[in-house]
Amino acid sequence: MMRRKMQAGGASPVGMPPGPPQMVPMSKVALKIEAKNLKNRDTMSKSDPLCILYMKETGFDTFHEVGRTEMIKDSLNPQWVREIEVDYRFEERQHLKFAIYDWDTKSTNPDDQDSLGAVECSLGEVMACQGSQLSRVISKGGMLLVQGEEVATSKEVVTMTLFGSDLDKKDFMGKSDPFLIFYRCNDNSVYLPVHKTEVIKKTVNPAWKPVVIPARVLCAGDHNRSIKIECYDWDSDGTHDLIGECYTNLQRLLEGPGTTNVYHLINPKKKAKKSSYKDSGKITLQHITCHVQPTFLDYIRGGTEIHFTVAVDFTASNGDPRTPASLHYCQPGIDNQYSLAIKAVGEIVQDYDTDKMFPALGFGGRLPPDWKVSHEFFLNGSPDNPYCQGVDGILQAYQHALQTVGLFGPTNFAPVIRHVSKFAQSHQDGNNYFVLLIITDGIISDLPETRKALVHASSLPMSVIIVGVGNEDFSAMEQLDGDDNRLSAEGKYAERDIVQFVELRRHFGHTGTNYHLSQTRLAKDVLAEIPQQLVSWMKFHGYPPNTPIIQGPVNTHGLV
Repeated sequence: MMRRKMQAGGASPVGMPPGPPQMVPMSKVALKIEAKNLKNRDTMSKSDPLCILYMKETGFDTFHEVGRTEMIKDSLNPQWVREIEVDYRFEERQHLKFAIYDWDTKSTNPDDQDSLGAVECSLGEVMACQGSQLSRVISKGGMLLVQGEEVATSKEVVTMTLFGSDLDKKDFMGKSDPFLIFYRCNDNSVYLPVHKTEVIKKTVNPAWKPVVIPARVLCAGDHNRSIKIECYDWDSDGTHDLIGECYTNLQRLLEGPGTTNVYHLINPKKKAKKSSYKDSGKITLQHITCHVQPTFLDYIRGGTEIHFTVAVDFTASNGDPRTPASLHYCQPGIDNQYSLAIKAVGEIVQDYDTDKMFPALGFGGRLPPDWKVSHEFFLNGSPDNPYCQGVDGILQAYQHALQTVGLFGPTNFAPVIRHVSKFAQSHQDGNNYFVLLIITDGIISDLPETRKALVHASSLPMSVIIVGVGNEDFSAMEQLDGDDNRLSAEGKYAERDIVQFVELRRHFGHTGTNYHLSQTRLAKDVLAEIPQQLVSWMKFHGYPPNTPIIQGPVNTHGLV
């Protein structure tokens, strides 16, 4: 369940929920590119290669240029010096195309040059290479080698303490209830909210708790990027009153306490009315530190693999798969809601598993030959060899199960959660993280057992994604998502929030919906919290990145 984002652009945050806005921070990565054994297009000398990187627009099929290397004269084995920086987002499948040209004319247009071939891949595939280069055959001959490194400023975390003094008195009895909102200036000069402090009641001299925020969120890792700070007087009806605003940047803040980091809060309306107006109070920096913190990509590059498991609901409430009204109904070339969810999540996660062999489970179905109900069976019907090769293999196993499994019930989640938990329990070495995708149409029948299983799983290297399909009431699912209330069972609280729930109809429920864009948005919603959940488990259990333990392949496929 994703919280609603705050209003952008510095407007008054009317109706803003308590706590900081939920924004998904992105990292910047630098791609270093080289090629070997390129085809020679020149007659009297060797080719003069240049590489252009293209990326597909989110949810669309069109590529746009994001950067290009320098041209290297007379080389069939170029090692380009100029790196290309791109924004990295785990929750999106960022499709790249590396196009290589023999650059013989002064024209800047690649259409005027001779093509030496191209390579397409995802940014996730590049970053999942665990410290080595991604190697791909170029379409017209030769080999392309790409290595991605996270830009250092993407790892910085800023901790600062601020206090206010002599703020305007906005409330009855001469007090205010002040809080701060930090805004990052984006490339289009629009300020977006990135952090909100707590409210300090009944004071004009507040001292807020330390602000802890990644530099990539605060200023996109750019120490000179403008940061706006607004101070508001909180009101219970959500119509918070602006006390004043000021501007700074991280470079200035990092100078530390002193006169340069005492800020006058200016209220534009009051300043316009009174020529004698000075300020509406001051904000003073008391303390600041900036340190490098391990990131999701540090763990991935250090050897951590993500193991993906799908669990599909085979209860009778889905309807007879042979009828068009069924959620399991399949038409050639058309995805039903289950296959949509499998594709949206699986096509991204599979890039982070080296062998791309995944178990796919079912629950709530009756199995041949005795037709007993099972809440933990393999979709391909083969306990001895349950591997599914990539997303296509999962979809094939799903189709197989629809032909062989009888739909029944009830809707029990606990067995499949415990199934994956057993493997997570056995591989708490910092090298493995498990993601379980549950796709369901119904109301949970074993809610107490599911809560208990999730509380236990919260201490393991594991996350659970639940996608609700159809038009059921999914309010019980939202109880499992610990964004607002910490999950508990039998008096024990979850160690951390590991559940993300999303209703598929919110993305595909409108006529004329852009299919690819809706699929992308679904993936963003359900995967946005995975990087933070992985890092939080590693940090809590004391596993630094870049120290993988050498071991054999992890068996995540057999029933145990």
